Amino acid sequence: MSRGLYPGRFQPFHLGHLNVIKWSLERVDELIILVGSSQESHTVTNPFTAGERVEMIRNSLKYSGIDLSRIFIIPMPDILMNNIWAHYVSTYTPKFEVVFARNPLVVRIFKEAGYKVEIPPAFNREKYNSTYIRRLIILNDNWSELVPEPVYKYILHIHGDQRLREIVGTDK
Repeated sequence: MSRGLYPGRFQPFHLGHLNVIKWSLERVDELIILVGSSQESHTVTNPFTAGERVEMIRNSLKYSGIDLSRIFIIPMPDILMNNIWAHYVSTYTPKFEVVFARNPLVVRIFKEAGYKVEIPPAFNREKYNSTYIRRLIILNDNWSELVPEPVYKYILHIHGDQRLREIVGTDK
């Protein structure tokens, strides 16, 4: 049985993330989705809590027909010590053999720690980009097509769009 790790902040979870998960599941039997910076919320860069992000991910995977018995979703706080981060991650997760990541720092850290790293395709990174999506939410522009439908409904349900606009001090 092979197992992979997909780390991210998922602020919010979008269609690019979903595509990486589908791509990764073609390569491993099980996938650990690591929800990073779990201690962060209610900021412009990290507006959603770890629990909210877990719900967004789980609801999206279920909606997309992904077998949840193949998935672990694990929140993990930051430690701000890059040289031991891979070891730190391994204390929070079941064992894994491969890491799926595009972030150059994450790739480097896990390679140095001896893990196999696979770099997923970009999947329209210009559009499927959490920073861009948060900006659209703040501007009250159309962002619904950039996230899975359950994420869009969930963010509206928890008033996450209003939260983000209040955090930056605009009510447009």
